[in-house]
Amino acid sequence: MNRLSSIVERKSVEVAVAKLHAPIDSLESALAGLPPCYDLTGSLSQPGGPTRVIAEIKRASPAAGVIDGDADAAELSRTYRDHGASAISVLTDSVGFAGSLDDLAAARRQADVPLLRKDFLIDSYQLVEARCAGADAVLLIVAALSVGKLHELHAAAVDLGLEVLVEAHDEAEVEVALGIADCRLVGLNSRNLGTLEVDLAVVERLAPMVGPEVAVVAESGIRSPADIARLRASGLANFLVGEALVRSSDPGALLTELLGVG
Repeated sequence: MNRLSSIVERKSVEVAVAKLHAPIDSLESALAGLPPCYDLTGSLSQPGGPTRVIAEIKRASPAAGVIDGDADAAELSRTYRDHGASAISVLTDSVGFAGSLDDLAAARRQADVPLLRKDFLIDSYQLVEARCAGADAVLLIVAALSVGKLHELHAAAVDLGLEVLVEAHDEAEVEVALGIADCRLVGLNSRNLGTLEVDLAVVERLAPMVGPEVAVVAESGIRSPADIARLRASGLANFLVGEALVRSSDPGALLTELLGVG
């Protein structure tokens, strides 16, 4: 069993347990009172536009291990908001990333910018969880889902008012993402899910496949202004940055520096 398959299997068990503790009916009853979602796609740039950053809250990862186990979601959210983040991504997976839905809710209380729930989403129940916890958008990973399930979850998310960042790692996955009806937002991830190695050339290679009608976000391996300058040369303008910000002694200053490129 490969790494991603193992994670999906674990997530299936977690979702089943969550449904026992909080049945879907109890979550859905809370949806009616929620405010409209913030517009993630609208907060991002078109190719060649100003640099935009989705700043991420991530205490750990399978690739990096512990990044900052004491990172405070509320504090980071305030910092990201105050220093110009276009949106905030919150890792809610507990085992691999030391996150939770509580982090998402904490970020919602602090920041009036779009929030992205980043997790291994395999069930529509998780979409309702995300909406109830304050998410405006969710991540769907092409490699983690069958094509049919991907389309199903994308449609279910849109029905809930959520936007969807569809994550692709290679040419075939980009084609699958672009084949989704109403796909507005594609994430190009430079990390190899098998080896966990990062190569920004992957994003440079894939970016020309996506037309201007779809917003593109470069994900993984973006640590410095030089990385952003490199990818901007390929027409990219939107970047998801997590580990570098969380590791920084002054994440606000680093975010300002990243946004200054271009």
